[in-house]
Amino acid sequence: MTLRRNWFEGWRLFALLSLTLIGLSIWIAAMRQFEVEGARMVIRFTARSSLLLFCLAFSAAALAQIWPNGWTRWQRRNRRYLGVTFAASHAIHAVAIAAFAWLDPAGFAAATSAVSFIFGGIGYAVIIALTATSFDRTAAMLGPRAWRVLHLVGGYYLLVQFMVSFGKRIPEMPFYALFLIPLVAVFVVRMIGMAARPAPRPARAG
Repeated sequence: MTLRRNWFEGWRLFALLSLTLIGLSIWIAAMRQFEVEGARMVIRFTARSSLLLFCLAFSAAALAQIWPNGWTRWQRRNRRYLGVTFAASHAIHAVAIAAFAWLDPAGFAAATSAVSFIFGGIGYAVIIALTATSFDRTAAMLGPRAWRVLHLVGGYYLLVQFMVSFGKRIPEMPFYALFLIPLVAVFVVRMIGMAARPAPRPARAG
């Protein structure tokens, strides 16, 4: 039991999940002979894997607080590694986007806009900042208060960006509304967790 637990913890968990994502992405692209449709399929796949990993990481602390059990404690313990795996998933997503732009410049131009470049670029900057400060040394250099602000604001920015990215596709593909369910659930869980936190005790005089 301990060996199994260790295999699915920490950096081993990150390595296992990241290698799985890379392998599946290569397999998906190979199914379309590494042509433009393969790149677009990898873009869709990694958007969904990133959504799942983000939700697991961003809800971990609140879930462990509200519903403490074996799963939520594991999730809370591995929040850092789930978050870094989310960054790896979105790095693959960026590679697939670059491949799409290279293989089909006209199609890429039609599928993107200046707004998507701006907010997508901010999103990647946030992911880089969150990932860079997910290590003990860099977190200590930043300081606990600044770390909390960065990860809180950055997390909510990514939550909203996911909602917009999936939500804007609903008029053409209604099933995309299903992808909003975990995002709304994460927001609700975090609000419940915030409300359930005990109020800070006032300092005693004298």
